[in-house]
Amino acid sequence: MDQRIVSIVGHCNPDTDSICAAIAYAELKNKLRKEEDPIYVPKRAGELNEETKFVLEHFGVDEPDLLSDVGSQVRDVEIRKTPGVKSRLSMRYAWELMKDLQVATLPITNEQGQLEGIIVTVDIAMCFLEELDSHLLSIARTQYKNIVETVDGEIVTGNNHGYFVQGKVVIPTGSPEVFRESIEDNDLVILGNRKEALHAALAENCSCMIVCNGTDVPVDVVRRAEERDVVLIRTEYDTFTVARLINQSIPIRFFMKQDHLITFDLDDYLDDVWNTMAKVRHRDFPVLDENDRYVGMISRRNLIGAGKKQLILVDHNEKTQAVNGIEDAEILEIIDHHRIGSLETIQPVFFRNQPLGSTATIVAKMYQENGVKPEPAIAGLLLSAILSDTLMFRSPTCTQADEEAAKALAEIANVQIEAYATKMFQAGSDFKSKTIDEIFYQDFKTFQVEETAFGVAQISAINMSILEPLRERLITFLQEVLEEKHLSMVCVLLTDILAESSEVLYAGEDAEAILNAAFQGDGAHAEGGSVMLSGVVSRKKQFIPPLISSLKKAEED
Repeated sequence: MDQRIVSIVGHCNPDTDSICAAIAYAELKNKLRKEEDPIYVPKRAGELNEETKFVLEHFGVDEPDLLSDVGSQVRDVEIRKTPGVKSRLSMRYAWELMKDLQVATLPITNEQGQLEGIIVTVDIAMCFLEELDSHLLSIARTQYKNIVETVDGEIVTGNNHGYFVQGKVVIPTGSPEVFRESIEDNDLVILGNRKEALHAALAENCSCMIVCNGTDVPVDVVRRAEERDVVLIRTEYDTFTVARLINQSIPIRFFMKQDHLITFDLDDYLDDVWNTMAKVRHRDFPVLDENDRYVGMISRRNLIGAGKKQLILVDHNEKTQAVNGIEDAEILEIIDHHRIGSLETIQPVFFRNQPLGSTATIVAKMYQENGVKPEPAIAGLLLSAILSDTLMFRSPTCTQADEEAAKALAEIANVQIEAYATKMFQAGSDFKSKTIDEIFYQDFKTFQVEETAFGVAQISAINMSILEPLRERLITFLQEVLEEKHLSMVCVLLTDILAESSEVLYAGEDAEAILNAAFQGDGAHAEGGSVMLSGVVSRKKQFIPPLISSLKKAEED
């Protein structure tokens, strides 16, 4: 049985807190897991920013794999492991195997396990029931081994592994003259054990004789067959039965379907699979892996009640911030430090939400509560997340618990907080190689208030001189974001960490009025697409709450 996997993932525009919390929490869960428990794997729901890349590189930790969509995929379905068979097998063997396995479709694979074709019961029926060309066995290059197995016979002379490649199948009857006239060079002859008939068939240069009724073949006939390299097969069946069965020895490659096959990959999403299945009448469909190797078969029945991906969410609980397909996933836990948002679960989950400056502080507490000391690298990641989210303890979201956790983690990681934080923020402020799109979306979140959808990005640097060159480009870019994301309003906070202030650039028809209403008590005045907010460095605690209050009031009015 495959090991169950639970992915631990942050929001779709990951920052240092969401990535480091996911890695550290996965490490803790795996340390505490029992043998029957799943394996916990950290993931990322988007591209990493420069700050987070610096942190991972500094502590020698690998970047989590991308999880772009958590909708149910073929790999989440119970795939029927119908074994692949080789194309040389006989139609009769294929039919017996299908009956034993109780399947209507057999996959044909090559030596590398790649799919060559499929054979279905309709193909078998055609072989069994239709009147076929008497040359078909040679046209299909039927192996003598297949013929022996099909008629339950035994090889008396000749090469069991050879192939019948010329001539036709014939059952000669009548007078000796008519008998001889019906046989041509290289024919396969089905006949009884009359000695004169056997010699006559050999005289006409047949390539194979099937001797029926189970009697011993005369010694002189055997010797003569050996001299002429004739394949001699003996069977208990009578000539009628052999004649009825013989076409079932044809290799399945001759009847298999190999063009325009409908197959699915392990990573295909079930919504797409359903749509494809609805358009065709096939019963079973092959599944291939990333190397086009055959994995198994699925049918419509397999899709009913398909398993869902299991997730633990960190650093968010808003549907708009979650990875694509979140509505199709099974959420097991949520570890967060933000307001309780719009995400709903089908069943109760473990939900730990605390008013702290960083999700990493919660994770650090969970290490402590479980008596587990984090490794130095993990301690470094948790420290980095706290420093990032609290702007090195300058953010109003920062609590005493955050500072205490950071100091304890710094000691484990052997890090000098101020010197390290300066390097980390400098790395995050390196915008030279980034497009405006990459810079804006590295920390962007969307929110929903009643009927109003709005987005807020935040770009931080150790001083405003680093941010100033971005200003004009961002003002133009905000209009593109409005249209692309279908938002009513969009803002970006340009945060000066050392000065503890933010300039807010905004766009949207009512954005200016909403911002003025939200921050009028602070003496701020929005005009011309910009407003300066002194002392505002936290999007979560200082910017979003008054903005939401202003929006709700505007909608009520």
